[in-house]
Amino acid sequence: MAVYKRNYQGYDGALTPAWRRFLVPARYGYARLAQSRFLVSFLALCMFYPVLCAMYIYASHNPTFVALLRIPGGQLPPVDGRFFYFFSVLQGTLSYLLAAFVSPGLITSDLANGALPLYFSRPFSRTQYLAGKAALMLGVLSLLTWIPGLVLFVIESTLSGWAWMQANLWMAAGLAAGLFVWIVMATLIGFALSALVKWRVAAGALVVGVLFAGAGFGAAINAVVRTSAGSAVDLSFVMRAVWSDLLRYDAGIYLPLGQAWLVLGAVAVVCVGILLRRIRPFEVIK
Repeated sequence: MAVYKRNYQGYDGALTPAWRRFLVPARYGYARLAQSRFLVSFLALCMFYPVLCAMYIYASHNPTFVALLRIPGGQLPPVDGRFFYFFSVLQGTLSYLLAAFVSPGLITSDLANGALPLYFSRPFSRTQYLAGKAALMLGVLSLLTWIPGLVLFVIESTLSGWAWMQANLWMAAGLAAGLFVWIVMATLIGFALSALVKWRVAAGALVVGVLFAGAGFGAAINAVVRTSAGSAVDLSFVMRAVWSDLLRYDAGIYLPLGQAWLVLGAVAVVCVGILLRRIRPFEVIK
């Protein structure tokens, strides 16, 4: 618009309160993700195991069904820390794969197209930008992890009674805390690698590689050096050590718990550092 026409007028409408401006990109992000048939299909597929778990819980409290199975001892294995440990491992892996698919599209497009100045030229900070993107990711991943896990806990509590729920509240807390830590790590890794690469396909491949290549690399270190310290580079192994402790299930994990939390903390610090360096309203081109 030519300046001499003087037809430009500033926006004088209502502003979104500062404390919830970070939800604006999350809201539009949810609308865009809902249009992806692959994402909706993958979410539906990921709910297959929680549904099977719910059916198992119901069947274990059905004496007629248990009698038909003719199981020694007359009952199915209980719903305990072991049950939720394997739930965490499977759903955690699926949620990480989903993060590898979703997270690059939230960051790389803004960086590749130079959209960050459009965000930060408004009353919108870098912290709000990252919080909005993270709110979207954590919301989607929660649908696969701790939310269905707590639903299963409530179902078991309903069928087993108030006394069982009171005695096992620690299990619900450990399940929710462990899975929430995992989806936070998956979100940070996905965002950090996306900010580094700026290419969606390559970023998604790198995110998947961190999980699976780390397992192979850690096993190679253990075999060559004849030590168990190599498992510290296997993020899935580290997280299984945390889940094993929180759910009080001996999964045969030989990694010390303190070392596991130290690895997770170091990875989180590195990812946050990368994001703070790459997510900014300007770029220096040499």
